[in-house]
Amino acid sequence: MPHGTAQSARRPRGTGRIRRRYRVLIGVVAALPLAALGTDYGVRAYSEAQTAHAFQKATGTATAPKVHIRGFPFLTQAARGTLDQVDVSAEQIPAGTDSPVPISRLEAHMTHLRRSSDADSAQAGSAEATAFVSYEDLSTTLGLDVRAGSAPGRITASLSVPIAGNIAVNAQVTKDGPTTIAFKVLGISSDQLPQSVLDSVSRTFEQKIPLQNLPHGMTLRSISTDSSGIGVTLSGHDVTFKTSEKSGTSGTATDSGASGTSAT
Repeated sequence: MPHGTAQSARRPRGTGRIRRRYRVLIGVVAALPLAALGTDYGVRAYSEAQTAHAFQKATGTATAPKVHIRGFPFLTQAARGTLDQVDVSAEQIPAGTDSPVPISRLEAHMTHLRRSSDADSAQAGSAEATAFVSYEDLSTTLGLDVRAGSAPGRITASLSVPIAGNIAVNAQVTKDGPTTIAFKVLGISSDQLPQSVLDSVSRTFEQKIPLQNLPHGMTLRSISTDSSGIGVTLSGHDVTFKTSEKSGTSGTATDSGASGTSAT
């Protein structure tokens, strides 16, 4: 009997089937992490989309904000009902009844975001945000041509009055209350304009600019200016997001998607 034939004869029956089963089992085990990874990313993507929709509904933006939920794996965060870190980037938050100026851009970072016992609200352990108001929108509101001033934190506003002449106003950007921008006039130069006109310009700068559709508990920390507008930083602890309605001067409304497990 040929040597190869003898070895084949001595091989136990079923050995080939066992080996095939091991190969299938190894393939299944190897695929499990990939399946879990795909599920985690899929649920995360769905949660981000739901949260973006909630913030869009709350703020009235024309397009859905960009939302990024940090941390891996995501499924464990969803299971315990708290999202560790959530970033939201929104544009063109419209002005409301209490604020004449829209927010051009809002960048928010929240930690420990979860649904409150009240189903219509969500709460973040802490939140930090930057909001930007453009000179273009500010000019429309004030009726003056607003530009960056000669020093940080200052603006220059100009107005040309037919026949009477020109006005130039230098002002410091300040804060007034937790989420409100105000102005301190540093000087007004004019071309022999009537006092009534100058008084009208002064009253214009007495107008406050509350930042609307911000979460409850956020406080304005600092103000800066650049070539295109005014930027403010805000922060807060135990920040609440209303999910059922827009608020007056601060507080976003998010639907049931913008919180812990409800974002999944």
